[in-house]
Amino acid sequence: MLLGFSEFRCFDLHISGPFRLPVTCGAKGTKIELAGRISKDLLSIAISSLRNSTLITSPSLSFAMFRSSISKTAFRASKSAFRPVVSTGLRASSARFASDAASLSGKIHQVIGAVVDVKFDTDKLPPILNALETDNGGQKLILEVAQHLGENVVRTIAMDGTEGLVRGHKATDTGNPIMVPVGPGTLGRIMNVTGDPIDERGPIKHTKKLPIHADAPPFTDQSTAAEVLVTGIKVVDLLAPYARGGKIGLFGGAGVGKTVFIQELINNIAKAHGGYSVFTGVGERTREGNDLYHEMQETKVINLEGESKVALVFGQMNEPPGARARVALTGLTVAEYFRDEEGQDVLLFIDNIFRFTQAGSEVSALLGRIPSAVGYQPTLAVDMGLMQERITTTNKGSITSVQAVYVPADDLTDPAPATTFAHLDATTVLSRGISELGIYPAVDPLDSKSRMLDPRIIGQDHYDTATKVQQMLQEYKSLQDIIAILGMDELSEADKLTVERARKIQRFLSQPFAVAQVFTGIEGVLVDLKDTIRSFKAIMNGEGDDLPESAFYMVGDIDHARSKGEKILADLEKN
Repeated sequence: MLLGFSEFRCFDLHISGPFRLPVTCGAKGTKIELAGRISKDLLSIAISSLRNSTLITSPSLSFAMFRSSISKTAFRASKSAFRPVVSTGLRASSARFASDAASLSGKIHQVIGAVVDVKFDTDKLPPILNALETDNGGQKLILEVAQHLGENVVRTIAMDGTEGLVRGHKATDTGNPIMVPVGPGTLGRIMNVTGDPIDERGPIKHTKKLPIHADAPPFTDQSTAAEVLVTGIKVVDLLAPYARGGKIGLFGGAGVGKTVFIQELINNIAKAHGGYSVFTGVGERTREGNDLYHEMQETKVINLEGESKVALVFGQMNEPPGARARVALTGLTVAEYFRDEEGQDVLLFIDNIFRFTQAGSEVSALLGRIPSAVGYQPTLAVDMGLMQERITTTNKGSITSVQAVYVPADDLTDPAPATTFAHLDATTVLSRGISELGIYPAVDPLDSKSRMLDPRIIGQDHYDTATKVQQMLQEYKSLQDIIAILGMDELSEADKLTVERARKIQRFLSQPFAVAQVFTGIEGVLVDLKDTIRSFKAIMNGEGDDLPESAFYMVGDIDHARSKGEKILADLEKN
């Protein structure tokens, strides 16, 4: 039978139930052959549904020919029974969306800044999120497929600058998403978003590459036990403990010791757990990344001659938005290998998670999406969730993430930080006021919070000790105004005792870091959690009342403080 319908694009169709109809292009007036008994009215509904689809952007294609052996009862007589197959754009394992024709090639059709359109000669197009490769002045340029526009044109986002790129250049489908090297060979090296080394030390030795887009581990593989990751840093382990496989927000301005704190965490994780760390610089200053690299060499976190403890992945603020939007996933992929293949407890640093959101907003605008609140991308929560869900504990190992969070204009209700907060298990706040007292790490014991501070998780003894320490520090804080105006003499005896012990606790929260030993000359100390709890209980119970305040500054446990205090008292007696 000949049916005179309007022209429309070729599609695959899903029909209610487990059926799939191939729709192929034919010449005008093609006979539509149906093996099953399907009425002309029902077929009209199907083709009308296609004609009305928003995906039909060009009228240049001819009628479609349906071949089906499905009986009439398999169909629902409604437009909703027929829908075009479209890519959801969800990140998935490479097997699920890799092209089966890696040699597929097209030509650059249009270049608008970081957006590059590529036209193919065939209807077979590379899937969303696939990487295309082209040559730009002798340099390899990776393009990531973002949209299918119609007329065999795909819109891509460039992972590097497009200066010098011209229409007609060949672009080849790699058949996979962006693939990056993983494994021990990445330790001590710096790579960019596409896995290329940028430290001028030659190729990265690797035996395996993995796609940066992947599914989160299935629920059956995830560990449900709430477990504390002991860092060896007293103030963190006692007052705002980190969850193994959790996500921590690190708040700190310039010059309060954020870099040293990060380096000590990397060092302690390697010592206490034998685990590796991955540092991902997302949209921050190139100078800071360079300084961090050289400081890590000085502190032996990176050993150019021997084994290093950290892999570095950088996509700094001078990079195009495509690179900044994907570099966090590159770092996460490196960390996932250590977790899944080597069973490690991995520490993943992301500095700064706000720049990840900011880059996603820029890419969204370049792709022409209608912005959401405050100009952010409409897919903000999805983009953040897809990455954060991959940071988790499995039955093999864990990824614990420490994410520096920039809060624009100090507005915590801004969609970018607000979306990040929903995923955080703990917040570590570095305070300028505490750093000005010379107390390092300058962690604010009253502002830092953790969901792990729960007696059912950490035990009643740890919980009681932590809350009493916070209570004593809060009482001291409330008495400071009175002390500043009237002096210590106007306080009651109970308040005087509280202030004396609180000041000792405040100094005891300081700790010598191994990575700062080259600057301070004091040997670094990693304190066990049991010793931390025992020491703070002893101070609150008055066991350190006979010791001077200076005995509690830059020491490990209470035994270290006592020996230091006795030495100070002995020196005073001699003088």
